Amino acid sequence: MTCTLILTRHAKSAWDSNAPSDHSRPLNSRGRDSARALGNWLRETNELPLQVLSSSSQRTRETYQLTGIEAPAVFTERLYHASSDIIFQVLKEASHSRTMILGHNPGIAAFAHAIVNYPADHTRFDDYPTGATLIAKFDIDTWADLTWSSGRVIEFIVPRELLVT
Repeated sequence: MTCTLILTRHAKSAWDSNAPSDHSRPLNSRGRDSARALGNWLRETNELPLQVLSSSSQRTRETYQLTGIEAPAVFTERLYHASSDIIFQVLKEASHSRTMILGHNPGIAAFAHAIVNYPADHTRFDDYPTGATLIAKFDIDTWADLTWSSGRVIEFIVPRELLVT
């Protein structure tokens, strides 16, 4: 069997908002467009998740909502600015073979590098910009069998490539 991970950093947030905290910062206009484009891209690639595990922040919630993904989501404090080790533990607890994780840097970038056997051949993989999305496959029966460096990169994209007009 194969498990599929869709690993997404939240879309671009609004630094100039009146949000009372970092946790409650919303997406900006470009971020909203990017989230919609990511959802369309996932539908086109036929890689929609069966479940979403997300940080509880406003910007990850909005990213999820605007993708139009209909898979059930769990929003958890554990993924708010989580380290790669925490993301690893959360994924090992996932219950569906196609799971999306929505989170933040630097943890998402560190996790992406550590979970795949070879990095994506993309100039932006190292810095994992906002909205960056990795699709990786794992030759395991369940996420409980997950090990480091075991994923194969299938796709990696940044929203800027999807928004080119």
